[in-house]
Amino acid sequence: MESIENIGFNNLKLIQNDKSFRFGIDAIILADFAAAIVPGAKRVIDLGCGNGIIPLVLSHKLPACRITGIDVQEEAIDMAKRSTVINELEDRIGFIKADVSGLEIKNPELSRSADLVLSNPPYVSRGRGIENNNSFMLIARQETTADIEDFIRTAAWALKDRGHLCMVHRPSRLVDIFYYCRKYTLEPKNIRFVVPKKGGISNIVLLDCVLGGGKELNIMKELPVYDSERKYSPEILEIYEKMLFSQ
Repeated sequence: MESIENIGFNNLKLIQNDKSFRFGIDAIILADFAAAIVPGAKRVIDLGCGNGIIPLVLSHKLPACRITGIDVQEEAIDMAKRSTVINELEDRIGFIKADVSGLEIKNPELSRSADLVLSNPPYVSRGRGIENNNSFMLIARQETTADIEDFIRTAAWALKDRGHLCMVHRPSRLVDIFYYCRKYTLEPKNIRFVVPKKGGISNIVLLDCVLGGGKELNIMKELPVYDSERKYSPEILEIYEKMLFSQ
């Protein structure tokens, strides 16, 4: 069943479906990370945009940018477009139904067009993990039509020289990510490990790469999600601008 939820950020509304993949904290912290890294971005592409949560949040955090969301799933694109209409953001946010792995052929006009590319791609590699019977969730969580190399190669193709790729993923995939970034001349520049609580083991990582950038990686301060009382940490509350929906 669909619902329209107020997600904060100046009362933005998002259409979600209880039977399909709902956005998580990963998308919010990625949008905030990217906005902090590239505050002057004017042209943004979100690869694997789902129901449009990242473009919506970025429209608030980067009020001067224009954003294009790409996703292979028609249901997700339909919800994203309707959310954009509800929020009266059609002049700043657009969506394209396309497979990331074939974007270079289908949409050549996007080549070298973006200052910033974001991606919250499927975390589970092909042939790993337990397949989900829900096709929407399967495509969102596991590499099916496109894998990590496809996302990184397409990001490099879409970026202007010295443009940024900001990605959220699992630390266990960092070797693959670094390998493919170097292969496509995307140099890792900033990395931030996300931990359940201070001093914990990271289960999410935020990464910023620059097309044609120099070889130097900055390790940022870790980001704890919860405090000692299992409530959202001050850092997370700041990211959400203290306008949280129900935990």
